[in-house]
Amino acid sequence: MDDKLSLLRHFLAALAYRTQKALRNAPADFESFQAGDGVRTPKELVRHMTSVLGYARTFFIGGQYRPEALSSLSEEVVRFHAMVEDLAKHIEAGDPLLQDMSTERLLQGPFADAMTHAGQLAMLRRLAGIPVPPENFIVADIAPDRLGVNQPAPVSPDKEWPEAPAGWSANK
Repeated sequence: MDDKLSLLRHFLAALAYRTQKALRNAPADFESFQAGDGVRTPKELVRHMTSVLGYARTFFIGGQYRPEALSSLSEEVVRFHAMVEDLAKHIEAGDPLLQDMSTERLLQGPFADAMTHAGQLAMLRRLAGIPVPPENFIVADIAPDRLGVNQPAPVSPDKEWPEAPAGWSANK
């Protein structure tokens, strides 16, 4: 696999990791948290992330991808990770890109869009009063062969978190 494709696979692994970080230990009612009028709920946001990556996959296999809504956030998360894994398989296999698509355009378009939404999930956690603890992502245990729901705990969580909720500890 060439360097560009290897980087895309690593990016997908980082996306899987950051998405799970944003969702880890969220209470069940977080799936329907409504930050404001016209703002996607976490469940809707994960569905949209799957749709964005499904669109990216069409540049390998053709066709269209518009997923129907599933009944729960946990189902949406499983489908999202299945899409990440399927897209990574096409990249790893070196499947040719269709329609004059390039690896750079995949990165700047749907891949970057999905990562933006992972950040929005983290922002929604903060707005819901259940913020995600910070960590040093440079040393995070991110691996291109780990794309599913089961992601490792932070390697280097921040010891200090000035805006942490009451009772928070880096040792939890």
